[in-house]
Amino acid sequence: MDEREKFVDLHVHTTFSDGTFTPEEVVKYAKDVELSAVAITDHDSVDGILPAIAAAKDSSLEIIPGVELTAEYNDFEVHILGLLIEWNSPWFADKLKEIRIARYERMKRMIEKLNAKGIDIALDDVLAFSGADGALGRLHLARALNEKGIVKSIKEAFDRFIGKNKPCFEKRMIISPEEALTMVNHLKGISVLAHPGLMMHDEIIPELVQQGLKGIEVLHTDHKDKSALHYRTLAKKYRLLMSGGSDCHGEGKGMPLMGWIKVPYILLENLKLAKNKCYGHE
Repeated sequence: MDEREKFVDLHVHTTFSDGTFTPEEVVKYAKDVELSAVAITDHDSVDGILPAIAAAKDSSLEIIPGVELTAEYNDFEVHILGLLIEWNSPWFADKLKEIRIARYERMKRMIEKLNAKGIDIALDDVLAFSGADGALGRLHLARALNEKGIVKSIKEAFDRFIGKNKPCFEKRMIISPEEALTMVNHLKGISVLAHPGLMMHDEIIPELVQQGLKGIEVLHTDHKDKSALHYRTLAKKYRLLMSGGSDCHGEGKGMPLMGWIKVPYILLENLKLAKNKCYGHE
């Protein structure tokens, strides 16, 4: 196939964080929509990578190892993707375990707040959506509240209870963007600022570049043509690599799916070349 006709998705979640597709289902869906490569980028977890590699073993689909790290800067979230990482690092496993424990404790505090309001929800209800070893997040809690009929939609759960500054919200374990960038660099990966159009704080991009940011997610489901052009311009201005992905979390009302946006294979090629230039051939 001509590389101009090949497309990739470099931002996909599985059931090992807050996605609803198993790694095997991600692989099947990616093949169904004729992608050439897909990056597994779960929140604070790399556990979905090996199952995806195994599922894609007898196909031409490339599995790109990745992770999405949530940092905080001046009280707003900054999401950093690590792409092409050396994901089976024992050092990183320890870091992720620390983050996972913090997520678990945070979830218990949010449930306690909901219970104090007379809402019947238990940790087991949430774990049914994440699995015991998953990276627990608010989306799992929102799904549990929706499943029990306490709210009519995921959005309502966030708007009424667990969105930022709502009565049952709890802050997560905080790492700085610089710490997240250092982690990705330690894993010999390419760091990418995820969905900057959702963050809406372009003013921090120069500082992130100084701290070692390598790329920016130009193509994203929530970046319309004007936003994509804007971030393409910023990528050129700051000499950042361009990336793109659907941010697929599985099937559900309003949730983006693989194949919704066309990310050219050449963007992945450029990321690979940059990795080799930064860290040398493995």
